[in-house]
Amino acid sequence: MRLIKSIHYLLLTAALSMVLTDIQAQELNCEVQIQAPQVSNVDPIRFETIQESVRDFMNSRKWTNDNFEFEERIQCNMLITINNAPSQTNFNATIQIQSSRPVFNTDYNTPVFSVNDGDFSFNFLDNAMIQFSLDQHRDNLSSVLAYYAYMVIAADYDSMSLEGGTELYLKAQTVVANAQNAGESGWRASESQRNRFWLVENILSQSFNPLRKCNYYYHRHGFDKLYDDVEESRKTISDALIELRNIHRIRPSSYNVQLFFVAKSQEIIKLFEPAPGPEKQRILPILKELDPGNISKYDSSLS
Repeated sequence: MRLIKSIHYLLLTAALSMVLTDIQAQELNCEVQIQAPQVSNVDPIRFETIQESVRDFMNSRKWTNDNFEFEERIQCNMLITINNAPSQTNFNATIQIQSSRPVFNTDYNTPVFSVNDGDFSFNFLDNAMIQFSLDQHRDNLSSVLAYYAYMVIAADYDSMSLEGGTELYLKAQTVVANAQNAGESGWRASESQRNRFWLVENILSQSFNPLRKCNYYYHRHGFDKLYDDVEESRKTISDALIELRNIHRIRPSSYNVQLFFVAKSQEIIKLFEPAPGPEKQRILPILKELDPGNISKYDSSLS
C-alpha cells in the first residue's frame, strides 16, 4: 500500500510539474479590451466572447522556446475598437498595442512598444477557437494577433540584449509573407509606408540598426542603471538618441522612429527636465529634429 501511495504521489508531483511548466512557459500578460461604441447591430455579449478569446490566444500560447517565470511575463495592453460590423461575424476595427518592461531596482515600468493599427478587419465565429500556424495564413484575426505578439516580444528582447529579438522579428516577417495573398489590407508593401509590412521590414534592415541599438542602450545601459548613476545613464541615453540621426538622414520621418517617440517622448521629457542646462542643450535640437510633432513640448520643458 505504501508503494502504491508513493507511486500516486510521484504521478501527482509529475502532473503538477507539467502544469507549472506550462504556466511558466507563457511570455505575455496581455490585457485585452474590446469596445464598439458605434455598433448597434451586434449583441454586446459577442464582443465579450471575442475579448475572452483574444486574451486566451495571446496569453495561453507559447510564442518562444524560452521559459518565463510568472512574474517575468511581458506586460502589454491591447485595445480593439470595432468601428462597424457588416454582419454578425465580420468586423472592421482598429487595434492598439502597448507594452512595457520593468526598470531594474525600481517599481517603474518603461514603455517599449506602441502602435495603433487602423487596417484591421476580421471574422469571428462563436465557439470557434482562434488557431494559428506559423507556416500558413489561416485568417486575418490570428495572423494580426500573432504578428503583434512576436513584435512585442522581439522589442522586449531587443531592450534586454543587443539585437536579441531578431528571431522573433523574423517570425513576424514570416507572418507577413504568408499573408501577401490575403484579402485584408495592412500586409503589403504597396499599400502604405505605415503598415505591418514596413514595420518589421524596416526593423530588420541594416539602415535601421541604430534604432535597435538605441532600444538596447536606452534601456539596458540607460534606464536600468539610473539607480546607480543618473548622470552617466542620461549621457548613455543621449548618445543612443543622437545615433538615430543616422536613420533620419536616410529615411526622414520614418514610421519606426515615429513609433519610438510615440512610446518615449513623454518619458524622455521627464528624464531630462531636471538635467543641467548643458545636457538639455545637447539633446534638445536632436529631439526636435527627430520628433518634430512634439517640438512645442520639448521647447516648453527643456529650453
